[in-house]
Amino acid sequence: MSVQRAIFPGLLVGIFCLIGFINLVLTPSGYRRLENQTLKVEAAAPAAANEDQASEPESVDCSISPKYPQSVRQWCSLIEKYSRENGLDPNLVSAVMLQESAGLPDAYSKSGAVGLLQVMPRDGKASKFMCKNGPCFSDRPTMEELFDPEYNVAYGTRMLSKLIRQTGSVREALKAYGPMDVGYYYADLVIEIMKDHQ
Repeated sequence: MSVQRAIFPGLLVGIFCLIGFINLVLTPSGYRRLENQTLKVEAAAPAAANEDQASEPESVDCSISPKYPQSVRQWCSLIEKYSRENGLDPNLVSAVMLQESAGLPDAYSKSGAVGLLQVMPRDGKASKFMCKNGPCFSDRPTMEELFDPEYNVAYGTRMLSKLIRQTGSVREALKAYGPMDVGYYYADLVIEIMKDHQ
């Protein structure tokens, strides 16, 4: 009996609260109040989205096509600096970056390539690739060095520029830069990305 007496007042309070809430929602004035609150939240959402977009730094001076995603354009200063130093079109470097890492500085491929421009390091998985005279990438930087975005872009653009000078063609250089045994697939893909983002 004493347990029932203790539970009964709590049940009554709960029922009255429930009835009050139902009346608030089901009455026309209550419904309008809830509807207005919902509208206010929905109206505020686009403004918040615009604030988020505004907080992302967008370089006015960036020569990279605005069609590249922000994940690549955020590296504009590095891309422009090292493209200029190595005589490359920044949009070509941006296309390589989009294909290789989508602008993620910590990208690590299943073959062992590292960073923004997916350069093969001398250590990690890449150390297992053997050429005639020993490890293929023994003269390359370490993974730790290549995970540094600036170092990666500096090294990758130097490498691409050297390949262009050696082969005399962007397409041939991209073929050599990309994965082995895919022919011109990689080169043509990067060139197409560049064209699509002009």
